Formats: sequence, structure tokens, C-alpha cells
Amino acid sequence: MDTKQPYPDDERRWQAVVERDRGADGRFYYGVKTTGIFCRPSCSSRLPKRHNVEFFRTIEAAETGGYRACRRCRPGTASKEQQLEKKIVAACRRIEASEGPLTLAELAQGAGLSPSYFQRLFKRLVGVSPKQYAAAHRSRRFKEQLQTGSPVTEAIYAAGFSSTSGAYDKEKDQLAMLPKEYRAGGAGVSIHYGIAQSFLGWVIVASTEKGVCAIEFGEEPSSLPGQLRRRFPQARLQQGEAGFAVLLQEVIAGINAPARGIDLPLDIQGTVFQQQVWESLRRIQPGETRSYSEVAREIGRPRAVRAVASACAANKLAVAIPCHRVVAKGGGLGGYRWGVERKAQLLAAEHDQGSE
Repeated sequence: MDTKQPYPDDERRWQAVVERDRGADGRFYYGVKTTGIFCRPSCSSRLPKRHNVEFFRTIEAAETGGYRACRRCRPGTASKEQQLEKKIVAACRRIEASEGPLTLAELAQGAGLSPSYFQRLFKRLVGVSPKQYAAAHRSRRFKEQLQTGSPVTEAIYAAGFSSTSGAYDKEKDQLAMLPKEYRAGGAGVSIHYGIAQSFLGWVIVASTEKGVCAIEFGEEPSSLPGQLRRRFPQARLQQGEAGFAVLLQEVIAGINAPARGIDLPLDIQGTVFQQQVWESLRRIQPGETRSYSEVAREIGRPRAVRAVASACAANKLAVAIPCHRVVAKGGGLGGYRWGVERKAQLLAAEHDQGSE
């Protein structure tokens, strides 16, 4: 089985047909034995019986099997939705290649759409506005320039910023540190941490002056500081003093009683998409769960199920950002950065606390 394929077996392909999943279009086709017709997974025609359906990877394979194309979904031609997606993808590539900012009118004209429609379509498919996408891309290029050792001023203009103040302000918001500090792996930044036990085992809590930047579980307390060191190799890591104990105990209390949550300032560092996913997770109430596909739909990116799963895996703020509340579509637990057993224990604890 090719597990890298999004629809690796007939069971998942059939489920996509039942749900009329547009994300499956072009990934495979299905033929109906009783009619001799093959369709896209999203075809709006009457759902056939499962035993009358067989699947094909390509149009050629379906035609070789003796099937003719459906006149309703026209699998041999790109759908209107696919055509629009191609225009938005092209706009993204144009933003990435541009040395300076492009106006909404310029982008819309290039796509052959009105500015208002282009704006709505872009946000629905990408999850952010064209302006936000461009800002995130500039920030990413800026970080890459800094990490290669480029002078800060040179990196600012190479990334597409029009001024030094714009780069510093944006980076400070996203990184809680200045560009020179980021390039140096957190050099000059102080991160205080503490280690304690919870009902899920050992946990390390770390905080910058902006807020809690890491809550992670581990098997041995001695290994936990190394996780912070890998994230900020040049930062000043210091064990928290007496005042830090209050914050540490607040986090531990939130872990031990996950239904109550962790209401502390957070230093959330991630891409625009990751932050969208994490914000969606924080809206899931204790005792409730969502599937990865439900989260993808909630943020307006129904086809980004695998990207949602990756964002959950990238979360470094256990319980505070409740990625444990996202489960597999079939009801299974799915993955969890700190082990599926901990995920099951957290969900069970929330359920028990909610029923008290």
C-alpha cells in the first residue's frame, strides 16, 4: 500500500465518493458497472451501490476498462473549481517571486477576476488574505536571509520590506525577539524554565518575557532542557527562581485538570497557517473533539487535512493549545506529539471532569 497517497485504499476512496469530496478529484476516478460510466469522486449524480463500483487511478485506466466519461461531472476536463484554484496558486507564485508588494488590483487583474471576488476566493482557498500571505512570505524570506549570515539591513530589503522599521516590528510580534537575536539562534534572549511532575509524567514549562513558549512532556527530567536547547541553541536558558514556581504550578494545575484550561499569556511562534489551526483548536471546548477534516473546514481550508495534522504535530504548547482534542475521522485517536497514551488519558480526564 502506498501510504503517501491521500486515498491509498478502496475504503478511503469510497468514503470520498460518499462525501463527494472535491479534494479527491483528479486523485482517482470511479466506474459504475451497471451504467458503464466513470466519474469524479465529487460527481453530483445519484450514489451507486458499493458493490457496483470500482476505482481507477487515471482516466486512461478507466477508459481501458471499458467505461465512458460522465456527461455531468466531465472527468476529462478541469472543473471550474480546479480552474479557480490554479489561478490562486499562480497568484501565490507571483507574490513569492515579486521583489516588492503587489496591489490587490494587480493580482486580481492577473487572475482575470474582480478584486472583491479575488480577495474572497484567495482567503477561502489559502486561509489568509493576499496581504497576509505576502507578509508571511516576506517574513519567511527574511528569516532565511538572517540564517545564512546576511547583514540585517541587506536581509530586510532582500526579503521585500520597504523599511527597517517594518521588518523589526513584524518580526518582534512573531518571534518575541529582534532579527539579530533570531539569526543567532536566540542569542541574548532569556528563557526561564521549570520542571515538575503531572499525572501524565514529567513536564517542562518555559517562558520568555512575552509568555509561555513551551510546555512539553518527557520520560526523564534530565532530557527535557535539551528540547529547549534544540529550539533556541544560543538562548540563555535559566532555571526559574521563586517567582517562576507560581507560573509552573499554574500550568501543572491546568494539565492535571485539563477541563479548566491554562489561562496564561502565550508566546505562540509559528507560521500564519499554524496559528490559524492553533486558534481553532483553542475554541474546542473540554470534553469535545474534532476530526482533522472538521478543523480544516473550520479554518476555510477543507483540502488541507494533512497540513492541519502537521500543524497539530508542530504544537509545542501541550494542553494550552489542545491538539489532543483532534482525532481521526473514523473515531480513532490519531497521532499525538507526546504519545497516544497521554492523549487518551487527557481526553478521559476531560470527560470525567465534565461529568462530575
